[in-house]
Amino acid sequence: MILRFGKPPKAGVRYKSRPGVYAVLHREGQVLLTYQAAPHYEYQLPGGGVDPGEHPVAALHREVYEETGWRISTPKRLGVFRRFVFMPEYEIWAEKVCALYLARPTTRLGPPLEEDHTALFASPEFAFAKIANDGDRYFLAQALGL
Repeated sequence: MILRFGKPPKAGVRYKSRPGVYAVLHREGQVLLTYQAAPHYEYQLPGGGVDPGEHPVAALHREVYEETGWRISTPKRLGVFRRFVFMPEYEIWAEKVCALYLARPTTRLGPPLEEDHTALFASPEFAFAKIANDGDRYFLAQALGL
């Protein structure tokens, strides 16, 4: 059974399946987050959609780099959850199936490649309080014993 976070699906709405990968990135007592300034204006665990034909771990490496500018090592899968949301950037209703990983940020290659993203290290407590999505908070707490 897959955990569900957020609101239940709306009756009469057709949802597009949207697989994604996200990472709890822990280093020296801090968590690497991304702040997305548009369209959501929220703190997030780095990650995003898996492209058709792309392996989830390859997608995780790509998404973390695009959103933070960092390379990662030793991703370990923590679990999966789903949530039903409207994605304004794609103008679709999506059933997001989110796989969460624990990994270590190893090398900063530069600033985030994605516009409106800012990478920052924060305490686990700050991350837990500020991350916008309940599923990400759940896996952050599981990974770091919060």
